[in-house]
Amino acid sequence: MEYDVSSILFAFMLTVFAGLATGVGSLMAFYTKQTNKKFLSAALGFSAGVMIYVSMIEIFVKAKDSLQAVHGSEKGYLYTTLAFFGGIFIIALIDKLVPKAENPHEMRDIEDLEEAKKARENHSLMRMGMFSALAIAIHNFPEGLATFIGALEDPAMGISIAVAIAIHNIPEGIAVSVPIYHATGSRRRAFKYSFLSGLSEPVGAIIGYFLLRNYLSESMFGIVFAIVAGIMVYISLDELLPTAEKYGEHHIAIYGLISGMMVMAASLVMFGGA
Repeated sequence: MEYDVSSILFAFMLTVFAGLATGVGSLMAFYTKQTNKKFLSAALGFSAGVMIYVSMIEIFVKAKDSLQAVHGSEKGYLYTTLAFFGGIFIIALIDKLVPKAENPHEMRDIEDLEEAKKARENHSLMRMGMFSALAIAIHNFPEGLATFIGALEDPAMGISIAVAIAIHNIPEGIAVSVPIYHATGSRRRAFKYSFLSGLSEPVGAIIGYFLLRNYLSESMFGIVFAIVAGIMVYISLDELLPTAEKYGEHHIAIYGLISGMMVMAASLVMFGGA
């Protein structure tokens, strides 16, 4: 499957946009006095709704259609299902390898910056921040590939995925910048590591594309797309919704989730989804 330069460039720019949202989270930590927990809860729920809906209704179906066109109805559906759960297994394994205490998805508040002076002598905070940055960089590799492949296949869907992932990267930026600022007292240093962790998203897209481009047949596309769907569903259920509930009330997260699904459904209807 061949793609023109403009399509590849557009897909790459979307992954840059999504990845660099970690920097937005870092800036929020420095220049606002308190965490807007209700807003973050609704936004994370919204992001989960977009990702779950687009994964199950659009991406999984496109993957199944591609694989059934090559392998027939029964085998195509079987391969799609296996690849979907394979994607879940891949991202679950990545999560398992990240120490729980240093997991970037452990919620941190902007208010924590007030404790900086007391905690600055605690070197373990710098280690926590650096591990958070590394963990986010590892997580962002498959996310970058998801955004990139989605945008190559369908630009409107790529935009939706990029926005959803960008929203979920904001609290990750806070998770990196808060402990590093605690340890060093330097906003610049904390922002730098937060920003760099987000750059792994476009890097993941580039590496994934160059590894796969010679193999992007109809069958390979279906497998990759099904894996991407599994990754996005896992991220939504394991990271976005639990974090949304921690930041706010249960119903705010659910209303955000439903809103995300409705917006995604409307965009697919208007722009010719499946």
